[in-house]
Amino acid sequence: MSDKPIKIPGPDHPITVQKNPDRVVVKVAGQVIADSRDALSLQEASYPAVQYIPRKDVDLTQLRPTDHESYCPFKGEATYFSIPAGGEKTVNAVWTYEAPYDAVADIRDHVAFYPDRVDSIEIIAD
Repeated sequence: MSDKPIKIPGPDHPITVQKNPDRVVVKVAGQVIADSRDALSLQEASYPAVQYIPRKDVDLTQLRPTDHESYCPFKGEATYFSIPAGGEKTVNAVWTYEAPYDAVADIRDHVAFYPDRVDSIEIIAD
C-alpha cells in the first residue's frame, strides 16, 4: 500500500469510466498491438478520453516492461511498457494501473497507449 494520499474524484475533478461500444485498434510499425471490442473509455476532468484495453486483447509479446513509474492522486501508481518494434518513439508508450484506487477499479487488468507514441489508435464504430 502506498503512503501517498488517495484523492477521490469529485465535482472539481470528475472521472468516468464506461465501456466503449466501438472497436479499438492500436497499431505500431505496421503491426496490430491491440484489438478490442471491450475497451473502457476513461474521461478525466477536461482531458481527452483515454481508451483502456483489456490485457486479453493486447499482444503482450510486443511489450517490454520498463523501470518508469508515475503516480496519479486519482488513479494510483502506474507502471509502463515500451514497444520495441516502434523504436525510440515507443519508449514508455503503454501504461497500466496494477492496483488502481477503488473509484477507478474497472481499469485494473487494462492498458492504455499514448496517442503520440503509437502510429494510431483507431476507434471503429460497429
